[in-house]
Amino acid sequence: MNDIEQRKAAKEFAALWKGRGDEKQETQQFWSDLLHRVFGITDFSQRVKFEKKVPLLHTSFIDVYIPETKVIIEQKSQDVDLLKKKKQSDGSELNPYEQAQRYGGKLPYSERPRWIVTCNFQKFLVYDMDEVRPEEKPIEILLEELPEKYHLLSFLIDPGVKKITVEQQLSVKAGELVGKLYDLMLPQYKYPTAESTLQSLNKFCVRVVFCLYAEDALLFGNKGSEFHDYLASFLPDNRRTALIKLFRILDQKEEERDPYEEQKLLDFPYVNGGLFAGDIEIPQLTEEITQLILEDMSENLDWSKISPTIFGAVFESTLNPETRRKGGMHYTSIENIHKVIDPLFLDDLQTEFDNILHDPKLSKPKRAAALEAFHERLAKLHFLDPACGSGNFLTETFLSIRRLENKVIEHLQRGLMVLEFANPVKVSIGQFAGIEINDFAVTVARTALWIAESQMIKETEAIVNQTIEFFPLKTDAKIVEGNALRMDWNDVISKYACSYIMGNPPFVANTGRTSSENTHTIGVLTDAQKEERKQLFGKSAGLLDYVSCWHKKAADYMKGTNISTAFVSTDSIFQGQQVAPLWKPLFQEGININYAYNSFKWNSDASNSATVYVVIAGFSYQSKFNKKIYDGESVKNVSHINAYLTDGTDVFVENRSKPICDVPIMTTGNRPADGGNLIIEKEDYPQFIKNEPNAIKFIKKFCGSEEFINKKERYCLWLVNATPKEIQSMPLVMKRVIACKEARLNGAPDRKKLADRPTLFRETKNPKQYIIVPKVSSINRKYIPIGFENEDTIASDLLFIIPDASLFHFGILTSNVHMAWVKMVCGYFGPSYRYSNKLAYNNFPWCNPSEAQMKKIELAAQTILDVRNKYENVSLANMYDNDMLLYPDLKKAHQANDRAVMEAYGMWGKVNSESECVAWLFRMYEELTKS
Repeated sequence: MNDIEQRKAAKEFAALWKGRGDEKQETQQFWSDLLHRVFGITDFSQRVKFEKKVPLLHTSFIDVYIPETKVIIEQKSQDVDLLKKKKQSDGSELNPYEQAQRYGGKLPYSERPRWIVTCNFQKFLVYDMDEVRPEEKPIEILLEELPEKYHLLSFLIDPGVKKITVEQQLSVKAGELVGKLYDLMLPQYKYPTAESTLQSLNKFCVRVVFCLYAEDALLFGNKGSEFHDYLASFLPDNRRTALIKLFRILDQKEEERDPYEEQKLLDFPYVNGGLFAGDIEIPQLTEEITQLILEDMSENLDWSKISPTIFGAVFESTLNPETRRKGGMHYTSIENIHKVIDPLFLDDLQTEFDNILHDPKLSKPKRAAALEAFHERLAKLHFLDPACGSGNFLTETFLSIRRLENKVIEHLQRGLMVLEFANPVKVSIGQFAGIEINDFAVTVARTALWIAESQMIKETEAIVNQTIEFFPLKTDAKIVEGNALRMDWNDVISKYACSYIMGNPPFVANTGRTSSENTHTIGVLTDAQKEERKQLFGKSAGLLDYVSCWHKKAADYMKGTNISTAFVSTDSIFQGQQVAPLWKPLFQEGININYAYNSFKWNSDASNSATVYVVIAGFSYQSKFNKKIYDGESVKNVSHINAYLTDGTDVFVENRSKPICDVPIMTTGNRPADGGNLIIEKEDYPQFIKNEPNAIKFIKKFCGSEEFINKKERYCLWLVNATPKEIQSMPLVMKRVIACKEARLNGAPDRKKLADRPTLFRETKNPKQYIIVPKVSSINRKYIPIGFENEDTIASDLLFIIPDASLFHFGILTSNVHMAWVKMVCGYFGPSYRYSNKLAYNNFPWCNPSEAQMKKIELAAQTILDVRNKYENVSLANMYDNDMLLYPDLKKAHQANDRAVMEAYGMWGKVNSESECVAWLFRMYEELTKS
């Protein structure tokens, strides 16, 4: 859901629960409704535990526990005072927070709460357990405030939230106000649809925002209301002219100004930096616009407290016409940015700093010298984001490096008497470079960095107890407008000066799927983008998603340097057919993957953007000794990371025509290629056989992925053994045969060839017994539902079939071991696995079980089929959705099968995760494919 939809849902939730709430009867309903309606949670059985037992002197229960995010919720009835202590059964007096804290202390260490929430249906108190004394400063959210503050509860479902900050809320609020200003201003222009108008309006909004920030940050003076007071001093008809004159004066050096200008204008400082360069078209300001600027934006919001990282992205998405069309506001969370930059460089820098501070071998002078050298090193680092958008990665990196610099400054200043002040700041935004194709985003990125620089100077001033002049702007980030794939990055920053590359390049599919159909990519490649990809990859380009271009471009740029790179990428380039054409040549050139985040959900808040599954991979030509693979909250140290982001060896699974093991051949089912004329739909079947009873012996069930998984009935004419005489004797059949011939003659060239045999499908495979595997199946199921069929059913080309397969083969293919392999080597089609016989099946390493192990697998496989047969009127979709929630006997049967298969592979008791399972299979694969 996007921001607009979540606000609406939160408003509906607040209205529904206003004035009601009974702890004993409505707790589960309240929290289920909140998590589902506002945060989109559906799989409650897996993610939320109600009434979790706690072993006190007598058994007690946690009202709500969320294991994934380690949240304990202590619920009380409405009107209960959440801060008031109440006598417990053991005689102690505790308030709800203390109750929850006691419960948490009795949980296993790995389940101890990261967050505690107390609630009385009308108020939420949130306790951050990472605070020194969380009980002293809970964050309060009233039920009626939920539409505005729902972001503050995102920690309930997002384990990436490390800290709740008001910055986020302020930044989103600021973005809303800018959007409102935009909407009110646009109709005032004479030509509101003209490109020049939109450019002027965007610049106007940027300038107003900077003035609002500058006055709140005391950059315009010590009153903190200079911009407000200046604009308010004019009559409504004169405010347009007043802004034009203000913007001009902000771009004039003091010595070049007209000395007879009004003093209230001359009091403003010279800004520099190009932000106010040149006149822009400004229409008259209505009273509503003036009120918005003076009251809502100036008086009622402290712009100095916004997060430039978040606001930059929100600002850009609010004003960029393209993102405005998508609806809502969207930005990369600060937590996700740190998943890129922390392991790329920030963790190492922090460790280096800590080692200098705590090395017992260093004398005071040597420690100071080491800090000075470290400080100089920070000032020489240079960063490039070649798809920087509104600059959020660059801005957050700048803030992080400056915070580290401030720590250095603080330690170097201790005990010193400052007689003559010299600016101690050495890190500047001039160390940060970006490439962005959208001109407005470039402006926003520069502005966000200026705001970030101002905020950090304020922090430095508090350390050195001195004022550091911010205006005129002295440094400028190298944010360049251009197409990163068509330009030489050395023109932005020499590769020999660059230290790190990072960012979030665009996610665009390599096929014609639209974003609503494809959860792994957004958008569709244009012809120009296809050409850019072809220039980089040549013949193999057609297989690759657009994001691959940045990996290739970065690898080429990095040659001969120590640069390290990390990108957020769609997980598709680390799975299936894309792995070999992208990573095989890069590995051969010497690229190493040094750290990786396994696939996780990356939510964009734009209303018609898809949910995207992404990975993060850090790579360079230098191989780090300690490599890391992050999986959720866990991290594993490994010696090597392959192109599938596991700790396996460097193997590349490519299309193979035959299985590498001695197993039956898997092939595709039958493609009708008939224009629909040989297919009989369920609703047409009764009338058809009534009118053409002799056709019954030539009719079989017709089954594709949709029919098999959702238990839908379809039929087809299977005329393989029908004689011409028999066909001619059935007028309705003959009519369909003629229509099939015409459809083939009017179809594509490959269909024209089939027109000579219009009675038959393109293929005529009809084994007596066979396993069917859907080509497409939802990623929300733990297992791809597969099954057995016989000669009475014709498998369509949307199924793979394995003739003469056994229960043993069924057991292996429906196991968690095979599913781990599928997730790694297969591609995706929208929110579904896209199974491939040439990739998944033909390359799959099969085990060599003992006779006893094989019998155990066959028994487990038969049990799965038997349990399914108990529910003969239920579809496999219903059985397998929500992790078989309503079918525990089926889940138990699968678990028994999983164990039997893992035992046959030798994995049982040795493999504890999917990634370890895949690494095991890769080792087998490498052994099996040795030439």
